[in-house]
Amino acid sequence: MRRNSERFQVRSHRSPRRLGRSRLARWAALPIGGAAMLVLAGCTQEQVQGFLPGGPDVTNHTEGIINLWVNSWIVLLVVGLITWALIIWAAVAYRRRKGQTGMPAQLRYNMPIEIFFTVVPLILVLGFFAFTVREQVSIETDPGDPDVLIEVYGKRWAWDFNYLDENVYSAGIQAQDRLNLDGSLDESQLPTLYLPVGQKVELNIESRDVAHSFWVVDFLYKKDMIPAKTNYMYFVPEKEGTYAGKCAELCGEYHADMLFQVKVVSQAEYDAYIESLRDEGFEGRLGDELNVNQNLPGTGGTSEDES
Repeated sequence: MRRNSERFQVRSHRSPRRLGRSRLARWAALPIGGAAMLVLAGCTQEQVQGFLPGGPDVTNHTEGIINLWVNSWIVLLVVGLITWALIIWAAVAYRRRKGQTGMPAQLRYNMPIEIFFTVVPLILVLGFFAFTVREQVSIETDPGDPDVLIEVYGKRWAWDFNYLDENVYSAGIQAQDRLNLDGSLDESQLPTLYLPVGQKVELNIESRDVAHSFWVVDFLYKKDMIPAKTNYMYFVPEKEGTYAGKCAELCGEYHADMLFQVKVVSQAEYDAYIESLRDEGFEGRLGDELNVNQNLPGTGGTSEDES
């Protein structure tokens, strides 16, 4: 009887607060354990690159873009797990218990916690900003001496490509003229930009009419095409293949059909394509004289509505 009473006394000495903390630890372990199970289960290549299209070896910039994207999400996931654990802990530890009445003790402020909740988000924001700027500077810096210099014109609703070094061009057929009888798009006639693999490329990007946007999906980068302004893209295509491109700026009725392709090929195939354009008589350059928007700074013209 004495041993039983001693055991009862020992158990009764456990405070409700200590019991609550043990339950809280089990609750907090749930999200952490779940995240650990997902990590231990392994990831596919698609998951490793954050479900982004393409891959790290498409251009010389895609690996850096993927790393920035994935690492940002890892940091945010860790912050989210800690936040969720704290929310669950506060909900469990400070819940109203049976027999409690009235309002709990009210705290006007807690200076250490408030400083912590201000400084940590500030550090995260500055960190995201710094790494983003570093990657953007790497992408936007002109490396100079391009091996291939191409001028890209966006127009409603197609694309013109001027291969400036070779003095040949490829004129895109308007989207509305590439429609089948059933209204579907004839993709065999899509404008195609050829690029040699492993060569330093510079694209001069311009618009003939309204604002467009040049976007090769697997390259993980896009650039606006603004009337009367030239933008630039610099990259090295590192993997041969055919890549889908599209206009990423709402530009009118056939915007969804303003598609194109990029073919990254060997140097021999690229040279053969250039020669085929020359043999077909596509020599020269399709320049600003074909722009339909005459109401631009420096032209002295007026829009059709005003004339």
